[in-house]
Amino acid sequence: MRIGVAATAPLGADVLKRLAEQHEVAWLLTRPDAPQGRGRKLGPPPAKLVAEQLGIPVHQPEKPELPDDVDRVVVAAYGLYIPPRLLERSLWLNVHPSLLPRWRGAAPVERAILAGDEQTGVTIHETVEALDAGPIAARESFEVGELDAGQVYARSAEVAARLLNEVIESPTFEPQPEDGAIYAEKITAADRELNLDDPLDSWRRVRALSPHIGARGELNGKRMTIWKARLEDGRFVPEVVQPEGRNQMSYDEFLRGLR
Repeated sequence: MRIGVAATAPLGADVLKRLAEQHEVAWLLTRPDAPQGRGRKLGPPPAKLVAEQLGIPVHQPEKPELPDDVDRVVVAAYGLYIPPRLLERSLWLNVHPSLLPRWRGAAPVERAILAGDEQTGVTIHETVEALDAGPIAARESFEVGELDAGQVYARSAEVAARLLNEVIESPTFEPQPEDGAIYAEKITAADRELNLDDPLDSWRRVRALSPHIGARGELNGKRMTIWKARLEDGRFVPEVVQPEGRNQMSYDEFLRGLR
């Protein structure tokens, strides 16, 4: 079975790497290189780096196109709308890091942590024109616990690869219910701001936005990004911070600098 993969972000890169261990991946469809970092130099998406390491052909059109026909296309954090004319050419299986229909949309992991969900998971479903609404082939839950978003994405990739291996050849689908559907809106600048009067919400916000976005707040009169924190006896305790214009450091190191 020849498989195509449409992926861009780290979740997709991880799924691609795991899939290639078990299947023939004919090509990667990913987004064009984009400006990255402070210098805004063009850089490749994470999935492209993995594909190049594995010798998988890479295609980066501005709008999705199939390089050639394959038996299946696995979609994992690709980030572009796939038109119906392409969906008709193959069976597209989408990897979505939530327990659909809860948290359809752009930021399911972040929204689940922000909401305090005790469980999240992975859903494998058929890609259809409506956003994350296709019939479900497989689904598996796991505990969120104290995981941050990066750890949830890593666990999701592991689960997704295993589920795909189980269903990719002969999937059977169940309709996805509309009852319980909630949309995971994109993270905005307002979502990054901590309310330090609410320790639980602040702790969740830091975890939801680490290590890829970062929560923002003012500590000891200084604006900074908080990358890691813990909840201790109901108190919000920063652990890794980044004051404006400086590199990441431990919070203890920041406090020593103030003295």
